[in-house]
Parts: sequence; structure tokens; C-alpha cells
Amino acid sequence: MPSFKPVIALSRGLDVLRVVNQERMATVGSIHKATGLDKATIVRMLETLEHEGYVMRDPERAAYAPTGRTLLLSQGYNQHLWVGSVADPILQEVRDQVGWPVDIALFDGDAMIISQTAQERGSVLFVRRRPGFRIPVLTTSLGRAYVALCDDAERQEIVARLAQIPGPATDLARDPARLEAVLAEVRDRGYAITDPSYSHEMFDDKVWAIGVPVRTGAKVFAAINVMLLHSAVQEADGVGQFLEPLQRTADRIAAELTARTERRRA
Repeated sequence: MPSFKPVIALSRGLDVLRVVNQERMATVGSIHKATGLDKATIVRMLETLEHEGYVMRDPERAAYAPTGRTLLLSQGYNQHLWVGSVADPILQEVRDQVGWPVDIALFDGDAMIISQTAQERGSVLFVRRRPGFRIPVLTTSLGRAYVALCDDAERQEIVARLAQIPGPATDLARDPARLEAVLAEVRDRGYAITDPSYSHEMFDDKVWAIGVPVRTGAKVFAAINVMLLHSAVQEADGVGQFLEPLQRTADRIAAELTARTERRRA
């Protein structure tokens, strides 16, 4: 149990910084939409972050962008980079096989963090999500694949944490019956599909994804997905074409991660 109650102002400031970092150029309105914080609070947090050098304001666009100082906050964390380096050659192989972008992501506190992505050079069909990019847990194929198959104790802890974060991306965490129905469907099918709300918000309804867990037995390391265009591949066809190679890839990555982990401990 913590010794003290959380410092609410600090929590709000971190929420604001997280959104600015994710969006790369965020407005007060977009931060309000993502966090549910009132706009006066958001302005105070932004001005504080600007004073401390973590964000900078573009006066012409009335928007805020992260500065290089934010990199100092991640210097001690490299697990996602290690997993990405292990998975990269395998992801490149499956990307060449399926012909669509493939991502691997780890769960990190309150989001999925992209560990590595394999995409054709020069492709303009998708926004490239570089290692370190954070995406929601409960509305993405990667997040749902992870949460549905991790152990019960971890799932309960994740959901409880997400339920405390305001915003539409975490609404499912505050609706246990609906959330369990969504996750049960993922477990029954063995894969997850992007929630339409995320596709609409991030990709203007043009992109969807199939996600599967990377696991050995009950241990879930991460999740991988393949990203597809609605105009090119419908859901039934995509599952029929890509689920099996995606699952084989997840098994290969899990086996390699297990072997590397054991060697590191030896």
C-alpha cells in the first residue's frame, strides 16, 4: 500500500504530457478530449510543462509539441527496445510474407508501447509508429490481445488502473460486463480486432488490425498485429489470410524471447 495519497496535480500533469507526446502536436481541445480534464487545468499544466522545458508552444497554431527534454524521462527504460531487437528479423520475414505492416508491442503501465514495426520502405499507406509510440490498451488489437490472454491477477490490476484514467479510450474499464464480453470473445477466437472508435479517431475509418498475443503457456510477453486497409481487405478475408501466419510468428517470437531470457539469467 502507498504511504500517501497520489499527488493529483502531478498525475494531471503527466496525463497532459503523455497526450502531447503521443500526438506530437496537441491542442487544449485534443488534450481535453483524451483526458477529460477541464481546459483551465490543461492550460495550467501546459504552461508549467513549458516553463520546465518539456513542451513548446507553437503560437501560430495554438498547439504544443514535446521537446527533446522529454527523452530524459525514458533513459532508464529499454525493455521494449530489447524485445524489438529480438523480434525484428522475424517481423521482417512475416511482413514480406503478408505484404502488410506488422507491429509488436508490450504493455507498459497504462498503455501498449510499440517495440518494433516492420513496414515496407517508402510506404505512405500508414503512419509509421516508431518504437516507443504509445497506444491505448482497450481499443486496439494489440492491447486487447494482451489483456485478454494475460493472467487474471495482471488483468485485474490493468483494468483497475485504466478505470482511474478518464477519457473514451478507457470507458470499457468502467463497464465490467461489456469489457468481459469483449475479452471473452478475443479468448474464444484467439485474436483481437481494432475497435471501430480507434480506427475512426486515428485512421479516419480506413485502417483496421488483427492482433494476437506473444506467449509461452500462461506467460504473455507482448502482442503482435498486422495492419490492413478496409478498402483492400475485409475482416473475414483478413482473418482467413493472415491469422495463421500471425500466430506462427507470435510462437516464434515467444520461443526466441524465452530462450534469450533464459540465457540472460544463466
